Amino acid sequence: MKIISYNVNGIRAAINKEWLSWLQATNADIVCLQEIKATPDQIADLFLIEQLGYHHYWYPAQKKGYSGTAILSKKEPNHVEYGCGIAEYDAEGRTIRADFDDFSVMSAYFPSGSSGEERQDFKFKFLDDFYVYAQELKEQFPKLIICGDYNICHKAIDIHNPKSNANSSGFLPEERAWMEKFIESGYIDTFRYFNEDPHHYTWWSYRAGARAKNLGWRIDYHLATKALEPHLKRASILPEAKHSDHCPIVLELSL
Repeated sequence: MKIISYNVNGIRAAINKEWLSWLQATNADIVCLQEIKATPDQIADLFLIEQLGYHHYWYPAQKKGYSGTAILSKKEPNHVEYGCGIAEYDAEGRTIRADFDDFSVMSAYFPSGSSGEERQDFKFKFLDDFYVYAQELKEQFPKLIICGDYNICHKAIDIHNPKSNANSSGFLPEERAWMEKFIESGYIDTFRYFNEDPHHYTWWSYRAGARAKNLGWRIDYHLATKALEPHLKRASILPEAKHSDHCPIVLELSL
Protein backbone atom coordinates (compact mmCIF):
# COMPACT_ATOMS: atom_id res chain seq x y z
CA MET A 1 0.00 0.00 0.00
CA LYS A 2 1.62 3.22 -1.18
CA ILE A 3 0.19 6.55 0.02
CA ILE A 4 1.41 9.86 -1.38
CA SER A 5 0.72 13.30 0.07
CA TYR A 6 1.38 16.35 -2.09
CA ASN A 7 0.66 20.06 -1.71
CA VAL A 8 0.35 20.81 -5.42
CA ASN A 9 -0.09 24.59 -5.02
CA GLY A 10 -2.81 24.55 -7.67
CA ILE A 11 -3.83 21.27 -9.31
CA ARG A 12 -4.30 22.91 -12.72
CA ALA A 13 -0.80 24.41 -12.64
CA ALA A 14 0.63 21.03 -11.60
CA ILE A 15 -1.18 19.26 -14.45
CA ASN A 16 0.38 21.77 -16.86
CA LYS A 17 3.78 20.62 -15.55
CA GLU A 18 3.21 16.98 -16.55
CA TRP A 19 1.84 15.99 -13.15
CA LEU A 20 -0.42 13.31 -14.61
CA SER A 21 2.52 11.50 -16.23
CA TRP A 22 4.30 11.62 -12.90
CA LEU A 23 1.20 10.31 -11.11
CA GLN A 24 0.97 7.37 -13.50
CA ALA A 25 4.64 6.51 -12.92
CA THR A 26 4.24 6.52 -9.12
CA ASN A 27 1.46 3.90 -9.25
CA ALA A 28 0.33 5.03 -5.80
CA ASP A 29 -2.72 3.43 -4.21
CA ILE A 30 -3.88 6.62 -2.51
CA VAL A 31 -2.92 10.23 -3.23
CA CYS A 32 -3.76 13.00 -0.75
CA LEU A 33 -3.66 16.50 -2.22
CA GLN A 34 -3.60 19.90 -0.56
CA GLU A 35 -4.00 23.45 -1.88
CA ILE A 36 -5.85 22.25 -4.97
CA LYS A 37 -7.10 25.81 -5.68
CA ALA A 38 -9.87 24.58 -7.97
CA THR A 39 -13.32 23.05 -8.09
CA PRO A 40 -13.76 19.74 -9.93
CA ASP A 41 -15.60 21.43 -12.82
CA GLN A 42 -12.50 23.59 -13.40
CA ILE A 43 -10.24 20.55 -13.88
CA ALA A 44 -10.35 19.57 -17.54
CA ASP A 45 -8.41 16.32 -17.12
CA LEU A 46 -10.54 14.50 -14.54
CA PHE A 47 -11.23 11.73 -17.06
CA LEU A 48 -7.47 11.13 -17.32
CA ILE A 49 -7.32 10.64 -13.55
CA GLU A 50 -10.14 8.13 -13.91
CA GLN A 51 -8.29 6.39 -16.73
CA LEU A 52 -5.38 5.87 -14.32
CA GLY A 53 -7.79 3.89 -12.14
CA TYR A 54 -8.57 6.46 -9.45
CA HIS A 55 -11.77 7.29 -7.68
CA HIS A 56 -11.46 10.98 -6.84
CA TYR A 57 -12.98 13.15 -4.12
CA TRP A 58 -12.57 16.93 -3.97
CA TYR A 59 -13.19 19.39 -1.17
CA PRO A 60 -12.49 22.87 -2.54
CA ALA A 61 -12.66 26.08 -0.55
CA GLN A 62 -15.65 28.35 -1.01
CA LYS A 63 -13.24 31.10 -2.07
CA LYS A 64 -12.19 30.58 -5.68
CA GLY A 65 -8.57 29.69 -6.37
CA TYR A 66 -7.74 29.10 -2.71
CA SER A 67 -6.88 26.23 -0.40
CA GLY A 68 -8.84 22.96 -0.72
CA THR A 69 -8.02 19.27 -0.38
CA ALA A 70 -8.65 16.06 -2.31
CA ILE A 71 -8.12 12.29 -2.16
CA LEU A 72 -7.54 9.96 -5.11
CA SER A 73 -7.83 6.24 -4.42
CA LYS A 74 -7.62 3.13 -6.58
CA LYS A 75 -9.86 1.34 -4.10
CA GLU A 76 -13.26 2.87 -3.49
CA PRO A 77 -13.55 4.01 0.14
CA ASN A 78 -16.35 2.78 2.36
CA HIS A 79 -17.03 6.41 3.29
CA VAL A 80 -15.67 9.87 2.53
CA GLU A 81 -15.96 12.59 5.17
CA TYR A 82 -15.85 16.15 3.85
CA GLY A 83 -14.59 18.56 6.48
CA CYS A 84 -14.32 18.38 10.25
CA GLY A 85 -17.69 19.88 11.15
CA ILE A 86 -16.32 23.33 12.07
CA ALA A 87 -17.70 25.87 9.61
CA GLU A 88 -14.80 28.32 9.46
CA TYR A 89 -12.32 25.55 8.51
CA ASP A 90 -14.72 23.66 6.28
CA ALA A 91 -15.31 26.84 4.28
CA GLU A 92 -11.62 26.66 3.37
CA GLY A 93 -11.71 22.95 2.48
CA ARG A 94 -9.09 22.11 5.10
CA THR A 95 -9.75 18.37 5.61
CA ILE A 96 -11.14 15.38 3.75
CA ARG A 97 -11.03 11.76 5.00
CA ALA A 98 -11.47 8.40 3.32
CA ASP A 99 -12.35 5.32 5.41
CA PHE A 100 -11.41 1.80 4.28
CA ASP A 101 -11.81 -1.62 5.87
CA ASP A 102 -8.43 -1.62 7.63
CA PHE A 103 -7.58 2.07 8.09
CA SER A 104 -8.57 5.68 7.41
CA VAL A 105 -6.63 8.41 5.61
CA MET A 106 -7.09 12.15 5.96
CA SER A 107 -5.73 14.84 3.66
CA ALA A 108 -5.25 17.99 5.75
CA TYR A 109 -4.09 21.47 4.83
CA PHE A 110 -3.26 23.47 7.95
CA PRO A 111 -3.51 27.27 7.73
CA SER A 112 -0.44 29.40 7.21
CA GLY A 113 0.18 32.31 9.55
CA SER A 114 2.83 33.98 7.41
CA SER A 115 0.54 36.68 5.99
CA GLY A 116 0.06 38.45 9.31
CA GLU A 117 -1.20 38.44 12.86
CA GLU A 118 -4.84 37.78 11.99
CA ARG A 119 -4.07 34.58 10.10
CA GLN A 120 -1.57 33.50 12.74
CA ASP A 121 -4.32 33.77 15.34
CA PHE A 122 -6.58 31.77 13.00
CA LYS A 123 -3.84 29.14 12.74
CA PHE A 124 -3.48 28.88 16.53
CA LYS A 125 -7.25 28.45 16.87
CA PHE A 126 -7.21 25.78 14.16
CA LEU A 127 -4.41 23.93 15.98
CA ASP A 128 -6.38 23.91 19.24
CA ASP A 129 -9.56 22.72 17.56
CA PHE A 130 -7.83 20.17 15.34
CA TYR A 131 -6.08 18.62 18.33
CA VAL A 132 -9.42 17.89 19.99
CA TYR A 133 -10.94 16.67 16.73
CA ALA A 134 -8.03 14.33 15.94
CA GLN A 135 -7.99 12.83 19.43
CA GLU A 136 -11.67 11.97 19.16
CA LEU A 137 -11.17 10.67 15.65
CA LYS A 138 -8.45 8.17 16.55
CA GLU A 139 -10.73 6.69 19.17
CA GLN A 140 -13.24 6.03 16.41
CA PHE A 141 -10.62 5.05 13.82
CA PRO A 142 -7.62 3.54 15.66
CA LYS A 143 -5.68 3.03 12.41
CA LEU A 144 -5.61 6.59 11.13
CA ILE A 145 -3.14 8.44 8.92
CA ILE A 146 -3.27 12.23 8.80
CA CYS A 147 -1.36 13.30 5.70
CA GLY A 148 -0.68 16.76 4.52
CA ASP A 149 0.81 20.19 4.84
CA TYR A 150 0.94 21.04 8.55
CA ASN A 151 2.75 24.35 7.89
CA ILE A 152 4.97 23.60 10.91
CA CYS A 153 8.57 22.45 11.22
CA HIS A 154 8.70 20.23 14.27
CA LYS A 155 12.40 20.41 15.20
CA ALA A 156 15.56 22.30 14.25
CA ILE A 157 16.59 19.38 12.02
CA ASP A 158 13.48 20.09 9.90
CA ILE A 159 14.51 23.58 8.76
CA HIS A 160 17.60 24.84 6.97
CA ASN A 161 18.32 27.76 9.28
CA PRO A 162 16.62 27.38 12.67
CA LYS A 163 18.32 30.38 14.26
CA SER A 164 17.27 32.98 11.68
CA ASN A 165 13.77 31.49 11.50
CA ALA A 166 13.19 31.34 15.26
CA ASN A 167 10.45 33.98 15.01
CA SER A 168 9.02 32.88 11.67
CA SER A 169 5.49 31.50 11.34
CA GLY A 170 5.83 27.76 10.88
CA PHE A 171 8.71 27.54 13.35
CA LEU A 172 7.36 29.50 16.29
CA PRO A 173 7.92 27.92 19.73
CA GLU A 174 4.16 27.59 20.24
CA GLU A 175 3.73 25.80 16.91
CA ARG A 176 6.63 23.43 17.57
CA ALA A 177 5.26 22.70 21.04
CA TRP A 178 1.87 21.90 19.51
CA MET A 179 3.53 19.50 17.06
CA GLU A 180 5.35 17.78 19.92
CA LYS A 181 2.14 17.50 21.95
CA PHE A 182 0.21 16.18 18.97
CA ILE A 183 2.75 13.48 18.13
CA GLU A 184 3.12 12.51 21.79
CA SER A 185 -0.65 12.08 22.04
CA GLY A 186 -0.43 8.91 19.97
CA TYR A 187 0.94 9.62 16.49
CA ILE A 188 4.13 8.63 14.68
CA ASP A 189 6.07 10.99 12.42
CA THR A 190 6.60 8.24 9.86
CA PHE A 191 9.49 9.91 8.00
CA ARG A 192 11.49 10.36 11.21
CA TYR A 193 10.58 6.79 12.21
CA PHE A 194 12.83 5.64 9.37
CA ASN A 195 15.20 8.57 8.85
CA GLU A 196 16.93 10.80 11.39
CA ASP A 197 19.28 12.48 8.90
CA PRO A 198 19.24 16.27 8.38
CA HIS A 199 18.69 18.23 5.14
CA HIS A 200 15.43 16.52 4.16
CA TYR A 201 12.80 19.13 3.29
CA THR A 202 9.40 19.28 1.57
CA TRP A 203 8.98 23.00 0.84
CA TRP A 204 11.28 25.68 -0.54
CA SER A 205 10.72 29.38 -1.11
CA TYR A 206 10.63 30.46 -4.73
CA ARG A 207 13.09 33.21 -3.81
CA ALA A 208 16.90 33.26 -4.08
CA GLY A 209 17.23 29.82 -5.65
CA ALA A 210 16.29 28.18 -2.35
CA ARG A 211 15.37 24.84 -3.89
CA ALA A 212 18.57 24.49 -5.90
CA LYS A 213 20.52 25.21 -2.70
CA ASN A 214 18.22 22.93 -0.65
CA LEU A 215 17.35 25.73 1.76
CA GLY A 216 14.03 24.23 2.75
CA TRP A 217 11.52 23.37 5.44
CA ARG A 218 9.97 19.99 6.26
CA ILE A 219 6.33 20.90 6.82
CA ASP A 220 4.55 17.99 5.09
CA TYR A 221 3.93 14.81 7.09
CA HIS A 222 2.34 11.41 7.18
CA LEU A 223 1.40 11.12 10.86
CA ALA A 224 0.11 7.64 11.68
CA THR A 225 -1.49 6.41 14.88
CA LYS A 226 0.52 4.02 17.04
CA ALA A 227 -1.83 1.18 16.04
CA LEU A 228 -0.28 1.33 12.55
CA GLU A 229 3.32 0.97 13.76
CA PRO A 230 3.55 -2.77 12.93
CA HIS A 231 2.43 -1.99 9.37
CA LEU A 232 4.95 0.78 8.60
CA LYS A 233 7.26 -0.34 5.81
CA ARG A 234 8.98 2.74 4.36
CA ALA A 235 8.69 6.54 4.26
CA SER A 236 10.44 8.90 1.89
CA ILE A 237 10.50 12.40 0.42
CA LEU A 238 10.63 12.96 -3.35
CA PRO A 239 12.37 16.32 -3.93
CA GLU A 240 12.99 15.55 -7.61
CA ALA A 241 9.24 15.98 -8.33
CA LYS A 242 8.89 19.66 -9.21
CA HIS A 243 5.26 20.51 -9.90
CA SER A 244 4.96 22.86 -6.91
CA ASP A 245 6.95 24.73 -4.27
CA HIS A 246 6.36 21.58 -2.18
CA CYS A 247 7.42 18.08 -3.08
CA PRO A 248 5.50 14.84 -2.51
CA ILE A 249 6.03 12.52 0.43
CA VAL A 250 5.48 8.75 0.38
CA LEU A 251 4.40 6.25 3.01
CA GLU A 252 4.37 2.51 2.34
CA LEU A 253 2.38 0.13 4.54
CA SER A 254 2.03 -3.64 4.70
CA LEU A 255 -1.60 -4.35 5.40
